[in-house]
Amino acid sequence: MKFGYTIVYVPDVAASLSFYETAFGLPRRFLHDSGTYGELETGATTLAFAAHELGELNFPAGHVHASASDKPLGIEIALITEDVAQAHRTALAAGATEVAAPTAKPWGQVVSYLRCPDGSLVELCTPMGA
Repeated sequence: MKFGYTIVYVPDVAASLSFYETAFGLPRRFLHDSGTYGELETGATTLAFAAHELGELNFPAGHVHASASDKPLGIEIALITEDVAQAHRTALAAGATEVAAPTAKPWGQVVSYLRCPDGSLVELCTPMGA
């Protein structure tokens, strides 16, 4: 078994792809013609976005829309960067909301948390042991 991908269900797939491109510099790999599914270039593991309509097909009993929740969901997307403070500022300028400013952690990482316009929670962190 290996980890294949993460799919984030969002109100507007193209808008989420554009935000992640602008805020985090992750290039778009693919956007389906329907506009309901897209992927970013993130390395070995794919970060994808799917429209809530697809979520409704996959989960007939419903699912939580992160964009409609006042609080972030209990899951995050972690992005590793050498300069958390600059990446944090760039994301805020692109439309993210600050959850926690960059902070040096006791184990040596610098970490910050942001909420994206689609409601997803992103951790920005330096590499472990850097």
